[in-house]
Amino acid sequence: MRLRTLLVLLALVPTTAMGTQVAVTADRLLAQSEHLRADVAAGERIGLPLHTLMVEMQAERTTTAARWAGTPVPEDTVLARRAATDAAADAFRRSSDAAGPGTEETDRRLQEIMKGLDDLDALRERADARIGSADSMLVSYGDLIGQMIRYFEDGFSHTDDAGLTQESRVVVTMFSAAEMVALEDAILALAGPSRELTTRRFADFVNAVGAHRHLYDRWIVPFLPAEQSSLFTTISGSDAWQTKTRIENQVLSDHKDSESGVKLPRGITGWAAAHDTWSSRLDALNTERVRALHAHGNARAAELEAQVTRLIGVSGGALLLVVLVVVFTTRSVLRRLRVLHDRTVTVAEETLPGVVARLQQGRPVDEGALPPVRGEQDEVGRVGDAFARVVAVSVDGHRRLAAERQGFGMFAAGIASRTGNLVSRQLALTEELQDTFGGDEELLARLMRSDQLTVGMRRQIENLLILAGGEIPDPHTEPMRVADLLREAAAEVEDFRRIDRQALDEISVEPRVISQISHLLAELLDNATRFSPPRSKVVIRAELVADGLSVEIEDRGPRVTAARYAEMNGRLHSAPPYSVLAENAHRLGLFVVGHLADQLGATVTLRRSVYGGTSAVVILPRELLVPTDHDSGPERVATPATASVAPLTPAGHADAADRQVPALRVADPLPVRQTAVRRIPTRQLPARQEPDHQAPTRDAPDRETPRLPAGGRLALERPEAGAARPALPERVPQTHMAEQLREPRAAEEAVTPDEATPQEVADAWDDYEQGTRTVENELRQDQP
Repeated sequence: MRLRTLLVLLALVPTTAMGTQVAVTADRLLAQSEHLRADVAAGERIGLPLHTLMVEMQAERTTTAARWAGTPVPEDTVLARRAATDAAADAFRRSSDAAGPGTEETDRRLQEIMKGLDDLDALRERADARIGSADSMLVSYGDLIGQMIRYFEDGFSHTDDAGLTQESRVVVTMFSAAEMVALEDAILALAGPSRELTTRRFADFVNAVGAHRHLYDRWIVPFLPAEQSSLFTTISGSDAWQTKTRIENQVLSDHKDSESGVKLPRGITGWAAAHDTWSSRLDALNTERVRALHAHGNARAAELEAQVTRLIGVSGGALLLVVLVVVFTTRSVLRRLRVLHDRTVTVAEETLPGVVARLQQGRPVDEGALPPVRGEQDEVGRVGDAFARVVAVSVDGHRRLAAERQGFGMFAAGIASRTGNLVSRQLALTEELQDTFGGDEELLARLMRSDQLTVGMRRQIENLLILAGGEIPDPHTEPMRVADLLREAAAEVEDFRRIDRQALDEISVEPRVISQISHLLAELLDNATRFSPPRSKVVIRAELVADGLSVEIEDRGPRVTAARYAEMNGRLHSAPPYSVLAENAHRLGLFVVGHLADQLGATVTLRRSVYGGTSAVVILPRELLVPTDHDSGPERVATPATASVAPLTPAGHADAADRQVPALRVADPLPVRQTAVRRIPTRQLPARQEPDHQAPTRDAPDRETPRLPAGGRLALERPEAGAARPALPERVPQTHMAEQLREPRAAEEAVTPDEATPQEVADAWDDYEQGTRTVENELRQDQP
């Protein structure tokens, strides 16, 4: 998983959690607000009519009780009281229908209230007919009024606001206390003119007195707001309320027990007048408390809605801030990581390879190009410092390896220089022997063979010097024609007779690079002759192209796979470490060619030849080429480069003024060396000498020994000391040809059709393929 994705997820998870929490909280607060508004609306539509109905029901109960006890109550008063109750009940029904469904508890309470109201007519009929007892009549009215009080209790009980819950409890308690006072009024009315109560009714009166006093003193007055508490203080301090309290105390203290119940004192006669005074004030206090509860509910609902708005605003701002911080942090971290990545890639792909290349080349390294250790404290900085330390360790390791490589190169170059001096002395000694014993043809052939092997030894020592980082000294001071350059390169190869040279354009090469180019071509020619059938030709072809001079060496060796060509071309284009050189010590030619091509700015490419063998294409840049000056230098015989030229007699061994020496018959002319040899400084090989005589490199046992034509002999005499070296002999037409070739050509016999059967032809072809495979296997065993 990408780091960007991880950072986004790291920011997204808490942001989503925070957003979810905000949404849940806002939904809860909105639901609470909606419930409050629904309760307030229901209280305003149902609560106030229900409170009015409850007050009217309490008054009707008192009137019914007084009439039941025998107190003279006018019929119009009873009907008016019942009409007021019915009007309040109708108003309550209409409000209930308009309010719609509420909670399960409130709906159940409404159904019970509606059922009680439906049974109210039957209760009145039983009271008018005095069916049952007065106690049952009071209980029926009390149950209906109790359902109304419980409706108020259930109306605000489900709210989650503690303040509203406490206020709703105070309102319900005020209704309960008012019911206790109303019940006292009904019980005293039930006493009638006789002022007698049953023991049960008296106990109810006592309980009502104690209950409403306790409720007002403990649960109502302490929780009333200041304004309403002041109003209740005014009510409780009024004469009517004091009369009520005095009568209650007289009933509790001055009552007398009788056989039928309890006889109340005469002072209760002032109860009705006092009740009419304070009851209206108490009902007004209760109504105001209900309205205040509704107003507080609306305010609380509005506050919840405002809280939701603030929550959404603040949370939205916080979420936006979190998103901005996350985006900024993520972009900052990713930017630093991207900078670290780019710097790391630059160091890994450009700086470090360049530093390693400079170290391998023995050049100094700019320490400022390496990433520094900044000592940063954050995580990304510590990663960068760790990478910088890794690079420093790697550079130090490569520096030590480069120092060891340079030291070993100097050591190898020193050995190569000393060995080169010995080889130069060996070549000088060989030339002296050729000059001294040139009269012995067999010895001369063997000396030429020794000279060729010594030349090959010198080339191998030059290979060691090149791979050690040295340079081949070049004694040439004049440009060399391409045809002569190809001839010199071929002379370095042991099997030079198989090389066919083709210089298609007349151009010369700068003198400072003649030895390097000759060595490069000699290595490629040596590989071509080694890895191709012994009797096949190796063609070297030079011609001008758009990019410079193209030299193509083509053999007819075994097939090579594309992967093998890629591996060999890789050797040509990269400088291997000594470990790779040690593993391929028997095939260093391509490494040497690659080094020389790099020094010359040339390109070398190996590819498959059209004949199935290998074709090596060398492109020399135009900067190394100069036009050929035909007027300068020794006079040459104008012959095609591909023609066979008569070999030269070793200089100083024949007197051209006295006699003409026939040429030895060899397959190809070779340049000869100068007799003068310079001493070479330490760590440098002896410079290649200008050609001075021709030396064939291999004395094949099956090749015919050169012989003189009739009337002539080969004189190989050492010139006198201080005498000038004689001029080279000129070519005499047909003197190099065998006697059989001079005779007229015999007529060729007519070719008769082959009468071999297809089976015989197939067998012969199998024999040919088997022989070819045997030769290729032998070549692979000899292949470096």
